Order: sequence, then C-alpha cells, then structure tokens
Amino acid sequence: MFFSYLQNNLLQFAGQSIVARIRKDLFAHIFKLSMSYYDKTPSGSLITHVSSDTETLNQFFTQVLLSLVRDGMTLIFIIVLMFHLDPQLTLYSMIVIPIIVLIAVSFRRYMRKTYQLSRTRLSQMVAFAAENLSGMHLIQAFHQEKEQMSRFSERNHSYFRANLREIRTNVLFNRSFDILGNLSVAFITWIGGMAVFDKAIEFGVLYAFITYIRQFFQPINNITQQWNTLQSTTVSMNRIWHIFSIVPEVKDKENPAKMTLESVKGDIRFDHVRFGYQKDRTIIDDLQLHVEPGEMIGIVGTTGAGKSSLISLLCRFYDVEEGSIQIDGTDIRDIPQSMLHRMVGLVQQEPYLYAGSIMDNVRMFDETISPEFVVEACRLVGADVLVGRMKDGYETRISERGSGLSAGERQLISFARIIVFQPKVLILDEATANLDSQTEQLIQSALQVVAEGRTSLVIAHRISTIMHANRIIVMRQGQIVEEGNHTELLKLHGYYEQLFLYAQGNMDKAHSASSIRESV
Repeated sequence: MFFSYLQNNLLQFAGQSIVARIRKDLFAHIFKLSMSYYDKTPSGSLITHVSSDTETLNQFFTQVLLSLVRDGMTLIFIIVLMFHLDPQLTLYSMIVIPIIVLIAVSFRRYMRKTYQLSRTRLSQMVAFAAENLSGMHLIQAFHQEKEQMSRFSERNHSYFRANLREIRTNVLFNRSFDILGNLSVAFITWIGGMAVFDKAIEFGVLYAFITYIRQFFQPINNITQQWNTLQSTTVSMNRIWHIFSIVPEVKDKENPAKMTLESVKGDIRFDHVRFGYQKDRTIIDDLQLHVEPGEMIGIVGTTGAGKSSLISLLCRFYDVEEGSIQIDGTDIRDIPQSMLHRMVGLVQQEPYLYAGSIMDNVRMFDETISPEFVVEACRLVGADVLVGRMKDGYETRISERGSGLSAGERQLISFARIIVFQPKVLILDEATANLDSQTEQLIQSALQVVAEGRTSLVIAHRISTIMHANRIIVMRQGQIVEEGNHTELLKLHGYYEQLFLYAQGNMDKAHSASSIRESV
C-alpha cells in the first residue's frame, strides 16, 4: 500500500508537472503568433490543443511509461526463468516475437490515422460550439436554433463515428494478441507434450513452462493495451509540436531600436506602403501619408477601402509587403512589439471586456496602476456616471465580453482603459459606430481631452465624428483620393461630398422616422 501510494503520487506529480509546463509554453507561444494565423485558425481548434491534447500527454507519463518499465522488467525476468527451465522450448516460444512486432507495425499506421481523424473531428466540433456560443444573440435573433442544432448534430455524429472506428481498431488490435497468446500456449503444449511422451522433459517442467508462457503474454497484453494510448499520445504530440513549429510572421529584430515612451513625439509616416492579405490581392497600394505630432487625422471611405488595414499595419498586426511605416523616423519593424503597443493605443468598434471587476478591466489587471487614476480616467470619459449606478461601484464584477452592459457602456470603459495607459498615438477604429447620439457627445468631449498632445487617427462612418479633425483623408480602393479639412473637401465637390450628402440623407431619414413615431 505504501509503495503503491508513493508510486502513483510520484508519477502523477511528474506527469502533471510536465504537462502543466507544456500547456503553459503552448499558451505563451499562441500569444506570440501573428494575427494572420488567427485569421485562418478556428479558436475551438486551439482550445482543443490547449486542453484535450495536453491532457492526453499526461496519460503517457502516468500509464504508458509505468507499463513500459514494470511490464518490460516482468517480461525480461520471465524469459530468463524460461531459459533456465528449458532453452529449446524457450526458443520455440520466441517465434511469436517477430509475429508480435509484425502486428504492431501493421496496425501502427492505421491506428495513427484513426486517432488523427478522431482528434480532428473533436476539434471541428469544439470550434463549431465556440463559434455558436459567441454568436448566440444572432442565432436567436434570426431563429437559427434548429439549423445550427442540425449542423452541430452532423459534427457530433461524425465525431461519434470516428470514436467507434477508434474503439473497433483497439479491440481488433488487443484481441489479436489474445488469440496469439492462446495459440502459443497450444503450440507449446503440443511440442512439450511430445517431449514428455518421449521422456525428454518431465511433466512438472512442462506444467511450469506453460504457466510462464501465460505470464509471458500478460505483460505483453498490458504493453499492447498501452500501445493504443501511445498512438493517441503521438497524434496529440504531433498536433502540439505543429503549433510550436509555427514561426510568427511578425517578429522583433535581434537588435531593436532603443526608444523610451517618454521620448516619443508621435510623428507618423507611411512611405510607399503596399499590402494585401493574400499575395494576389492588393488592399493598399503605394500609399503615402505623413501625420504631424499632435495632429488629429480623420479617415473615411466605404467598406473595403483599406481604412482598418491601414490601422492594423500601424499597430503591426501585419507587416507591409513594400515600403515602410515610421514613428519619429524609426521603422516600426525596428521597434519591439511590446514598446510599440504601449506607444499606440487602439479602441475598436467592438471592445473586449474580461470577466472581472470594472477596476480590473480599466487597468487590465495591472495593480501598479492606482485606483485613483482609474477613477479619474472614468470621470474624463463620463463612465463614472455608469459606475455610480452599479451596486459595488468599481468592484462590480462583469461577465465575459461585458454581457449586461450596453455597447456604449462597454465603449466608455475601453476609452477609460486607453486614458489609463497613456499612449502617444491614439487610434479609434469605428469606436463611436455603436453609440447613441448622447453617448457619442460624451465620447467627443472626452476625445478632445484625450487627444490633446497626442497624435490621433480616427476612422469613422459618421462624418460628424471627424468633422473637427485637423485633416481628413478619404480612402478608396486602398489609396488616398482626397485630403484636407472638412470645409476644403466640401469645396472640391468630390468623393467626400458624396459621402457627406449620403450621411446627411440617412440622418434626415432617421429624424423623419423619429418624428413619425412621436406623432403616432
């Protein structure tokens, strides 16, 4: 009892420690991968790698390794005793070893394919479930429950069939060795029986030898049963190492430029930039833009014009194909990403909030930032009114993605987050698109305070958001087609005027609809 307790605890401690380290390293490596990898890889697949595949590795250390040592040593001792009893019968018994090796090798490739299929189908099912959970509002809004349930059932049944195939393979593999063991006993009984009749060996020796033959196949059966786990572990290991082998497309240079956050002025230059998400499709072509320190730039254009791509390049989520992007004369590829992301603050259309308190979400769990600073940041953007209505104030806990808060309330918290981290360059990517007029006015007021002394780039569909910008650039098909302030662009009677008149028309329609509702 004592040694079993000690053995199991030591094995579990060793196995869990190794797997915990692999899981931690895998999670850290996933964080380092470039944004292009996430564009092509479902999040559910990564969840399976981090949870299921790493747990399969634990079985290797707690089951396979133990069986190889314990049953391997038992097998060696039995063979030694068999040779001691009768070398000739032992040599006859060894005939089965090449057959065992042949069966194992024959099944190996097929079993690996079976386990690979099962793991792939599991990843697909988890990815589909994760996708539906994140889009549950849309599914219920469009009554897609039956359709999505049907599609999930297909994936679930597909995984079910793959599991049955895996079980059939295991049973066939294990029973093959049972049959082989029984045939070996029968063969040795026949050979030994003939020797007993010829008085070449004693009956007691044959009886003992048959007992050893049965014991000979017991550790082999144990090892072959662990062979299934070994194959499953091999598949999981290959999947994990595949992720570890992926090299991020966006990497820091070995000798990065030395910059301090305090020295950054915010001078931005796009120099003949060319970029496309696919090699045969260019999104931005030969773009040139210079933004002065402290200048507020508005960026407008229809969907697909390249506005968000421009911002993604400045944040270095992707690298340019040609040309360069410079901050204060330094190519951003020479700046460490950790420093760049502190220099450039990004507020997106759909802010992401973590499960935790309001305080934690504003300061991003960085306890070096004082609560007083968080409160002041919330006051600047008008979020203090929102927090004041909550029962526990800044310690109020919110769930993942901030469910229970409106889009405008989530955006106010993300604005406070930007103020807390004090970036030198501020980017707003459609940040006011989901806000009502009253909340937008709060944001506009806060933006004037936040943007003071900072270089700001504001992408907006609403012209009203960027009307007071120092300069507005109009993008179309990845190029800047017009440039100037609001008044200058209207005088050109060009593309910007069309966008402005279209926006005004939509506003008039909205006012008319509002008036009709009020009269009714």
